[in-house]
Amino acid sequence: MKCRFCNKEIITEFIDLVNSPASNSFLNKEQLYEPETYYPLKVFVCDSCFLVQVDEYKSFDSIFDNNYAYFSSFSTSWLKHCSNYVEKMINLLNLNSNSQVVEIASNDGYLLQYFLPHQIKVLGIEPTKNTADVAILKGIPCITEFFGVELANELVEKGRKADLLIGNNVLAHVPNINDFVNGLKILLSENGVITMEFPHLIELIENNQFDTIYHEHFSYFSLFTVNQIFDAQGLDIFDVEILKTHGGSLRIFAKHTNQANIISENVANLLEQEISKGVDKIDYYKGFQEKALQIKLDVVGFLIEQKKLNKKVVAYGAAAKGNTLLNYCGIKNDLVQFVVDANPNKQNKYLPASHIPVFSEKRIILEQPDFILILPWNLRNEIMHQLNYIREWGGKFVVPIPYLEIID
Repeated sequence: MKCRFCNKEIITEFIDLVNSPASNSFLNKEQLYEPETYYPLKVFVCDSCFLVQVDEYKSFDSIFDNNYAYFSSFSTSWLKHCSNYVEKMINLLNLNSNSQVVEIASNDGYLLQYFLPHQIKVLGIEPTKNTADVAILKGIPCITEFFGVELANELVEKGRKADLLIGNNVLAHVPNINDFVNGLKILLSENGVITMEFPHLIELIENNQFDTIYHEHFSYFSLFTVNQIFDAQGLDIFDVEILKTHGGSLRIFAKHTNQANIISENVANLLEQEISKGVDKIDYYKGFQEKALQIKLDVVGFLIEQKKLNKKVVAYGAAAKGNTLLNYCGIKNDLVQFVVDANPNKQNKYLPASHIPVFSEKRIILEQPDFILILPWNLRNEIMHQLNYIREWGGKFVVPIPYLEIID
């Protein structure tokens, strides 16, 4: 296996989560009686550039197809995060009706919708047609293609360049990272700014977030490594922010290298922090398998104990990370009876591999479970506030990451 950034041979294993279907490949009732395709979920780290990555076992165009089940607009806290970002960038870059904003992986228009009241031109690039169709209904023009050098050149030939080029939680989803970042450079206007948000590898390692590993995520980034990737394509990361979203993320700001950029001390400070932790040494990446195993033992042990006590355990959030957790732990619907989710595109379907049915929140009120296992633990506060009523019958919450926690 060759590193997808520096092309060096990779030999060091980061973690092996064995085999599972693609995390968002939900099943209908008829498919429960058909074979499922499982793919290896083994992660490696490059000894040269320290990019953590999976091999492309399942091709990206078969993952991000027209039945893609993830819609970004079902979390109120995430929408607030996006609204705040838009206001900040309008003020920071003095965006106006002459500006062009482009978002890659624009999904259902969850972010670009907040530019529309300001009469700022927007364009979404979203390869999954079912989510792009929702954005188009909101008045957001979309191109339903994968982004890279080819599409960037096509847009430039049509006279479109981005004054603000956005990518939220897409960098990890890209199998050809060099082509993608080169495409960013091509599409960016002379004085334009790129912002990219992605989960921070340091948080993944230090907070046991192994469940954020799934086939849609081809790479996992530290600032140390992503800085190398952008530099190789002639882009300077001139600022970085540490965010609380998705269990701890980074937002990087980049410009063309030839713009005589002033690099914020935030960049140097975070790079220094990462290096002090050892991100530039292979030993930092060892021992993660044992951390994941401990969570597996704790979660499965808890569920078996509740089963013996005739307690009812259900889950909230049919999230991709939840599927990784359930499938690595070997949990089926005999231990977790059902999962509820706000997204109607997931309701009345079944989780891949575990075959746990997905219902609307009404099912919780009907069944009155003893425990609710919060699978999207990054939204724990939002979910516990929303489901606070379970305390009326003595219900409790369970959060599996970074360690098993039972909350009265």
